Amino acid sequence: MIQNRIHRTILSTVAACALLLSSVAPSAACTGIRLTAQDGSVIAARTLEFAIDLHSDVLVIPRGYARTGTTPDGKDGMKWTAKYASVGANGVGMPVLFDGFNEKGLYAGLFYFPTSAGYMPYAPDDASKTLAPWELGSWMLENFASVEEVKVHIGDIVVPTVVFAQWGFAPEVHFRVQDASGGSIVIEYLDGKLKVFEAPLGVITNSPAFDWHMTNLRNYVNFSMTNHPPIQLGPVTLEPFGQGTGMLGMPGDFTPPSRFVRAVAFSQSALPSKTGDDAVLDAFHILNQFDIPKGSARDQEKDAHGNIQADYTIWTAASNLKALRYYFRTYDNSQIRVLDLTKINPDAKDIATFSMKGEEIIKSLNP
Repeated sequence: MIQNRIHRTILSTVAACALLLSSVAPSAACTGIRLTAQDGSVIAARTLEFAIDLHSDVLVIPRGYARTGTTPDGKDGMKWTAKYASVGANGVGMPVLFDGFNEKGLYAGLFYFPTSAGYMPYAPDDASKTLAPWELGSWMLENFASVEEVKVHIGDIVVPTVVFAQWGFAPEVHFRVQDASGGSIVIEYLDGKLKVFEAPLGVITNSPAFDWHMTNLRNYVNFSMTNHPPIQLGPVTLEPFGQGTGMLGMPGDFTPPSRFVRAVAFSQSALPSKTGDDAVLDAFHILNQFDIPKGSARDQEKDAHGNIQADYTIWTAASNLKALRYYFRTYDNSQIRVLDLTKINPDAKDIATFSMKGEEIIKSLNP
Protein backbone atom coordinates (compact mmCIF):
# COMPACT_ATOMS: atom_id res chain seq x y z
CA MET A 1 0.00 0.00 0.00
CA ILE A 2 1.00 3.61 -0.56
CA GLN A 3 0.94 4.38 3.15
CA ASN A 4 3.29 1.49 3.94
CA ARG A 5 5.70 2.56 1.23
CA ILE A 6 5.70 6.11 2.56
CA HIS A 7 6.28 4.83 6.09
CA ARG A 8 9.37 2.90 4.93
CA THR A 9 10.61 6.03 3.19
CA ILE A 10 10.25 8.06 6.36
CA LEU A 11 12.19 5.51 8.38
CA SER A 12 15.10 5.44 5.96
CA THR A 13 15.21 9.20 5.46
CA VAL A 14 15.28 10.15 9.14
CA ALA A 15 17.75 7.49 10.25
CA ALA A 16 20.76 9.74 9.79
CA CYS A 17 19.01 12.66 11.50
CA ALA A 18 18.09 10.54 14.50
CA LEU A 19 21.72 10.01 15.51
CA LEU A 20 22.27 13.74 15.80
CA LEU A 21 18.94 14.61 17.36
CA SER A 22 19.21 11.90 20.00
CA SER A 23 22.08 13.74 21.67
CA VAL A 24 21.28 17.37 20.88
CA ALA A 25 18.10 19.27 21.68
CA PRO A 26 17.10 20.94 18.42
CA SER A 27 16.37 24.63 18.19
CA ALA A 28 14.70 26.60 15.45
CA ALA A 29 14.43 30.28 14.67
CA CYS A 30 11.64 30.49 12.08
CA THR A 31 10.05 33.84 11.21
CA GLY A 32 6.73 34.37 9.41
CA ILE A 33 5.19 37.50 7.85
CA ARG A 34 2.17 38.50 5.74
CA LEU A 35 2.01 41.03 2.89
CA THR A 36 -1.03 42.17 0.91
CA ALA A 37 -0.70 43.60 -2.60
CA GLN A 38 -2.90 46.30 -4.12
CA ASP A 39 -4.42 43.73 -6.50
CA GLY A 40 -5.73 41.80 -3.49
CA SER A 41 -3.04 39.11 -3.42
CA VAL A 42 -2.20 37.84 0.06
CA ILE A 43 1.32 36.52 0.59
CA ALA A 44 2.28 34.24 3.49
CA ALA A 45 6.08 34.08 3.74
CA ARG A 46 8.49 32.52 6.21
CA THR A 47 11.96 31.21 6.93
CA LEU A 48 12.73 27.76 8.29
CA GLU A 49 15.77 27.27 10.49
CA PHE A 50 17.19 24.18 12.10
CA ALA A 51 20.58 22.94 13.28
CA ILE A 52 20.72 20.16 10.69
CA ASP A 53 19.41 19.76 7.16
CA LEU A 54 15.80 18.54 7.31
CA HIS A 55 15.96 17.27 3.71
CA SER A 56 12.79 19.09 2.73
CA ASP A 57 11.03 18.62 -0.60
CA VAL A 58 8.04 20.36 -2.14
CA LEU A 59 5.00 18.05 -2.12
CA VAL A 60 1.66 18.21 -3.86
CA ILE A 61 -0.99 16.30 -1.89
CA PRO A 62 -3.91 15.33 -4.16
CA ARG A 63 -7.60 15.31 -3.37
CA GLY A 64 -8.74 11.95 -2.07
CA TYR A 65 -5.48 11.17 -0.28
CA ALA A 66 -6.24 8.94 2.73
CA ARG A 67 -4.77 9.81 6.14
CA THR A 68 -4.58 8.16 9.55
CA GLY A 69 -3.47 10.23 12.53
CA THR A 70 -0.94 9.19 15.17
CA THR A 71 -1.72 8.71 18.87
CA PRO A 72 0.50 8.52 21.97
CA ASP A 73 -0.31 4.83 22.55
CA GLY A 74 0.21 3.59 19.01
CA LYS A 75 -3.46 3.20 18.11
CA ASP A 76 -4.78 4.53 14.83
CA GLY A 77 -5.82 8.14 15.22
CA MET A 78 -8.28 10.25 13.27
CA LYS A 79 -8.94 9.08 9.72
CA TRP A 80 -9.78 11.45 6.89
CA THR A 81 -9.58 11.81 3.12
CA ALA A 82 -8.28 15.02 1.60
CA LYS A 83 -11.10 17.23 0.35
CA TYR A 84 -8.69 19.79 -1.12
CA ALA A 85 -5.35 19.46 -2.90
CA SER A 86 -2.42 21.22 -1.25
CA VAL A 87 1.20 22.15 -1.93
CA GLY A 88 4.15 23.04 0.28
CA ALA A 89 7.34 21.88 1.95
CA ASN A 90 7.81 18.87 4.20
CA GLY A 91 10.75 17.65 6.27
CA VAL A 92 12.65 14.39 6.89
CA GLY A 93 10.69 12.52 4.24
CA MET A 94 7.34 12.88 6.00
CA PRO A 95 4.19 12.98 3.83
CA VAL A 96 2.84 16.02 5.74
CA LEU A 97 3.39 19.71 5.06
CA PHE A 98 5.37 21.89 7.43
CA ASP A 99 4.42 24.91 5.33
CA GLY A 100 1.99 25.33 2.46
CA PHE A 101 -1.49 26.11 1.19
CA ASN A 102 -4.46 24.42 -0.46
CA GLU A 103 -6.43 25.00 -3.65
CA LYS A 104 -8.82 27.36 -1.81
CA GLY A 105 -5.99 29.65 -0.70
CA LEU A 106 -5.83 28.51 2.93
CA TYR A 107 -2.28 28.59 4.33
CA ALA A 108 -0.85 26.74 7.35
CA GLY A 109 2.70 26.96 8.65
CA LEU A 110 4.32 24.93 11.45
CA PHE A 111 6.75 26.89 13.66
CA TYR A 112 8.88 25.52 16.45
CA PHE A 113 7.65 26.40 19.96
CA PRO A 114 10.25 25.10 22.45
CA THR A 115 9.65 25.25 26.22
CA SER A 116 6.16 26.67 25.65
CA ALA A 117 3.96 24.01 24.05
CA GLY A 118 1.72 22.12 26.46
CA TYR A 119 -0.41 19.67 24.51
CA MET A 120 -3.84 18.31 25.40
CA PRO A 121 -4.47 15.34 27.74
CA TYR A 122 -5.20 12.05 25.99
CA ALA A 123 -7.39 9.06 26.79
CA PRO A 124 -7.69 5.89 24.64
CA ASP A 125 -11.31 6.79 23.87
CA ASP A 126 -10.00 9.91 22.11
CA ALA A 127 -8.11 7.94 19.45
CA SER A 128 -10.63 8.51 16.64
CA LYS A 129 -10.27 12.27 16.94
CA THR A 130 -6.54 12.45 17.73
CA LEU A 131 -3.68 13.84 15.65
CA ALA A 132 0.04 14.20 16.33
CA PRO A 133 1.14 17.86 16.42
CA TRP A 134 3.08 17.55 13.15
CA GLU A 135 -0.07 16.29 11.37
CA LEU A 136 -2.21 19.28 12.25
CA GLY A 137 -1.14 21.46 9.31
CA SER A 138 -2.04 18.89 6.68
CA TRP A 139 -5.34 18.14 8.43
CA MET A 140 -6.34 21.80 8.20
CA LEU A 141 -5.24 22.21 4.58
CA GLU A 142 -6.97 19.05 3.41
CA ASN A 143 -10.29 19.77 5.10
CA PHE A 144 -10.97 23.52 5.19
CA ALA A 145 -11.18 26.49 2.84
CA SER A 146 -10.84 29.45 5.21
CA VAL A 147 -9.59 30.64 8.57
CA GLU A 148 -13.19 30.85 9.78
CA GLU A 149 -13.75 27.16 9.01
CA VAL A 150 -10.59 26.25 10.92
CA LYS A 151 -11.77 28.27 13.91
CA VAL A 152 -15.09 26.40 13.90
CA HIS A 153 -13.56 22.92 13.76
CA ILE A 154 -10.17 23.14 15.50
CA GLY A 155 -11.83 22.38 18.84
CA ASP A 156 -13.18 19.07 17.52
CA ILE A 157 -9.81 17.31 17.64
CA VAL A 158 -7.35 16.21 20.32
CA VAL A 159 -3.68 17.12 19.88
CA PRO A 160 -1.70 15.40 22.67
CA THR A 161 1.99 14.86 23.29
CA VAL A 162 3.13 12.27 20.74
CA VAL A 163 6.74 11.11 20.65
CA PHE A 164 8.17 11.07 17.15
CA ALA A 165 9.76 7.63 17.40
CA GLN A 166 12.72 8.27 15.11
CA TRP A 167 13.71 11.34 17.11
CA GLY A 168 12.86 10.10 20.58
CA PHE A 169 10.96 13.22 21.66
CA ALA A 170 7.70 15.07 20.99
CA PRO A 171 8.29 18.13 18.78
CA GLU A 172 6.94 21.33 20.30
CA VAL A 173 5.18 23.42 17.64
CA HIS A 174 2.52 26.04 17.02
CA PHE A 175 0.84 27.19 13.80
CA ARG A 176 0.07 30.29 11.81
CA VAL A 177 -3.04 29.99 9.61
CA GLN A 178 -4.01 32.51 6.91
CA ASP A 179 -6.38 32.63 3.98
CA ALA A 180 -6.81 34.50 0.70
CA SER A 181 -9.07 37.10 2.34
CA GLY A 182 -6.26 38.15 4.70
CA GLY A 183 -7.64 36.44 7.81
CA SER A 184 -4.86 35.29 10.15
CA ILE A 185 -4.74 33.32 13.40
CA VAL A 186 -2.13 31.58 15.54
CA ILE A 187 -2.94 28.18 17.05
CA GLU A 188 -1.12 27.13 20.21
CA TYR A 189 -1.50 24.47 22.89
CA LEU A 190 -0.67 25.92 26.30
CA ASP A 191 -0.98 24.12 29.64
CA GLY A 192 -3.06 21.38 28.05
CA LYS A 193 -5.56 23.72 26.41
CA LEU A 194 -6.17 24.92 22.87
CA LYS A 195 -5.59 28.64 22.34
CA VAL A 196 -6.56 30.45 19.14
CA PHE A 197 -5.25 33.99 18.82
CA GLU A 198 -6.22 36.54 16.21
CA ALA A 199 -3.05 37.67 14.40
CA PRO A 200 -3.93 41.03 12.84
CA LEU A 201 -0.32 41.78 11.84
CA GLY A 202 0.28 38.33 10.32
CA VAL A 203 3.61 37.84 12.15
CA ILE A 204 4.86 34.83 14.09
CA THR A 205 8.20 33.61 15.46
CA ASN A 206 8.69 31.10 18.30
CA SER A 207 8.49 31.12 22.10
CA PRO A 208 7.02 32.45 24.32
CA ALA A 209 3.24 32.45 23.70
CA PHE A 210 1.82 34.64 20.94
CA ASP A 211 -0.04 37.01 23.27
CA TRP A 212 3.25 37.72 25.08
CA HIS A 213 4.83 38.84 21.81
CA MET A 214 1.91 41.15 21.06
CA THR A 215 2.20 42.71 24.52
CA ASN A 216 5.97 43.08 24.10
CA LEU A 217 5.38 45.33 21.08
CA ARG A 218 4.38 48.05 23.55
CA ASN A 219 8.06 48.35 24.47
CA TYR A 220 8.64 49.80 20.99
CA VAL A 221 6.06 52.59 20.85
CA ASN A 222 8.88 54.90 19.70
CA PHE A 223 9.15 52.98 16.41
CA SER A 224 8.64 55.16 13.35
CA MET A 225 8.71 54.51 9.64
CA THR A 226 10.20 57.97 9.10
CA ASN A 227 13.41 59.54 10.33
CA HIS A 228 13.42 61.49 13.58
CA PRO A 229 13.93 65.24 13.24
CA PRO A 230 16.91 66.99 14.85
CA ILE A 231 16.68 67.54 18.62
CA GLN A 232 17.49 70.86 20.24
CA LEU A 233 19.25 70.62 23.62
CA GLY A 234 19.76 74.19 24.81
CA PRO A 235 22.24 75.72 22.40
CA VAL A 236 23.13 72.32 20.88
CA THR A 237 21.36 70.80 17.89
CA LEU A 238 21.70 67.04 17.57
CA GLU A 239 21.47 66.10 13.90
CA PRO A 240 20.90 62.47 12.82
CA PHE A 241 23.92 60.83 11.24
CA GLY A 242 21.83 59.53 8.35
CA GLN A 243 18.84 57.47 7.26
CA GLY A 244 17.09 54.96 9.52
CA THR A 245 16.69 56.90 12.75
CA GLY A 246 13.04 55.91 13.01
CA MET A 247 14.16 52.34 13.72
CA LEU A 248 17.02 53.34 16.02
CA GLY A 249 17.15 50.88 18.90
CA MET A 250 15.31 48.10 17.07
CA PRO A 251 16.60 44.75 18.46
CA GLY A 252 18.96 43.05 16.04
CA ASP A 253 19.60 39.61 17.54
CA PHE A 254 18.10 36.28 16.46
CA THR A 255 15.99 35.57 19.57
CA PRO A 256 12.25 35.04 18.93
CA PRO A 257 11.12 38.24 20.71
CA SER A 258 13.60 40.37 18.78
CA ARG A 259 12.72 38.77 15.45
CA PHE A 260 9.01 39.26 16.16
CA VAL A 261 9.52 42.99 16.71
CA ARG A 262 11.66 43.35 13.57
CA ALA A 263 9.22 41.28 11.50
CA VAL A 264 6.39 43.62 12.50
CA ALA A 265 8.53 46.68 11.78
CA PHE A 266 9.68 45.57 8.33
CA SER A 267 6.38 44.06 7.15
CA GLN A 268 4.35 47.07 8.31
CA SER A 269 6.78 49.64 6.86
CA ALA A 270 7.03 47.98 3.43
CA LEU A 271 5.79 50.21 0.61
CA PRO A 272 2.58 48.95 -1.06
CA SER A 273 3.14 46.25 -3.66
CA LYS A 274 1.11 46.61 -6.88
CA THR A 275 0.80 42.91 -7.72
CA GLY A 276 1.18 39.54 -6.08
CA ASP A 277 4.44 39.00 -7.94
CA ASP A 278 5.77 42.28 -6.54
CA ALA A 279 4.69 41.31 -3.03
CA VAL A 280 6.43 37.94 -3.29
CA LEU A 281 9.72 39.64 -4.15
CA ASP A 282 9.19 42.17 -1.36
CA ALA A 283 8.61 39.30 1.07
CA PHE A 284 11.91 37.67 0.12
CA HIS A 285 13.69 41.01 0.56
CA ILE A 286 12.15 41.49 4.00
CA LEU A 287 13.09 37.97 5.05
CA ASN A 288 16.69 38.69 4.06
CA GLN A 289 16.75 40.50 7.40
CA PHE A 290 16.15 37.15 9.14
CA ASP A 291 18.52 34.98 7.14
CA ILE A 292 20.84 33.23 9.61
CA PRO A 293 24.27 32.19 8.29
CA LYS A 294 25.84 29.05 9.69
CA GLY A 295 27.62 29.76 12.95
CA SER A 296 25.79 32.92 14.02
CA ALA A 297 23.32 31.13 16.34
CA ARG A 298 25.03 28.14 17.93
CA ASP A 299 24.77 25.93 20.99
CA GLN A 300 27.54 25.94 23.58
CA GLU A 301 27.97 22.16 23.48
CA LYS A 302 29.02 20.09 20.49
CA ASP A 303 27.12 16.96 19.52
CA ALA A 304 28.30 13.39 20.14
CA HIS A 305 30.41 13.56 16.96
CA GLY A 306 32.15 16.81 17.91
CA ASN A 307 30.14 18.95 15.49
CA ILE A 308 29.09 22.50 16.31
CA GLN A 309 25.28 22.74 16.38
CA ALA A 310 24.16 26.02 14.84
CA ASP A 311 20.80 27.07 13.49
CA TYR A 312 20.81 28.35 9.93
CA THR A 313 18.17 29.28 7.38
CA ILE A 314 17.60 26.05 5.48
CA TRP A 315 14.94 27.53 3.23
CA THR A 316 12.72 30.56 2.77
CA ALA A 317 9.28 30.30 1.18
CA ALA A 318 6.45 32.56 0.04
CA SER A 319 2.89 31.46 -0.76
CA ASN A 320 0.71 33.52 -3.09
CA LEU A 321 -2.75 32.60 -1.81
CA LYS A 322 -4.53 34.21 -4.77
CA ALA A 323 -2.45 32.86 -7.65
CA LEU A 324 -1.81 29.55 -5.79
CA ARG A 325 1.94 29.60 -6.41
CA TYR A 326 4.55 28.31 -3.95
CA TYR A 327 7.95 30.05 -4.13
CA PHE A 328 11.12 29.02 -2.32
CA ARG A 329 14.88 29.38 -2.14
CA THR A 330 17.41 27.45 -0.08
CA TYR A 331 20.64 28.00 1.81
CA ASP A 332 22.57 26.38 -1.03
CA ASN A 333 20.69 28.05 -3.88
CA SER A 334 19.32 31.59 -3.59
CA GLN A 335 17.56 31.33 -6.97
CA ILE A 336 13.81 31.66 -6.33
CA ARG A 337 11.92 28.68 -7.74
CA VAL A 338 8.15 28.31 -8.03
CA LEU A 339 5.51 25.60 -8.31
CA ASP A 340 2.05 26.55 -9.62
CA LEU A 341 -0.68 24.44 -8.01
CA THR A 342 -3.13 25.32 -10.79
CA LYS A 343 -0.91 23.47 -13.26
CA ILE A 344 -0.81 20.24 -11.23
CA ASN A 345 -3.47 17.52 -11.44
CA PRO A 346 -5.41 17.87 -8.15
CA ASP A 347 -6.88 14.38 -8.53
CA ALA A 348 -3.62 12.46 -8.99
CA LYS A 349 -3.39 9.02 -7.39
CA ASP A 350 -0.33 9.76 -5.25
CA ILE A 351 1.76 12.54 -3.74
CA ALA A 352 3.98 14.37 -6.25
CA THR A 353 7.47 15.25 -4.97
CA PHE A 354 9.70 18.05 -6.26
CA SER A 355 13.26 18.34 -4.99
CA MET A 356 14.42 21.53 -3.28
CA LYS A 357 18.06 20.57 -3.76
CA GLY A 358 20.40 22.48 -6.03
CA GLU A 359 23.62 24.45 -5.89
CA GLU A 360 24.09 28.15 -6.47
CA ILE A 361 24.81 29.09 -10.08
CA ILE A 362 27.19 32.02 -10.39
CA LYS A 363 26.90 33.56 -13.85
CA SER A 364 30.05 34.88 -15.40
CA LEU A 365 29.87 38.14 -17.36
CA ASN A 366 33.25 37.72 -18.95
CA PRO A 367 33.09 37.56 -22.77
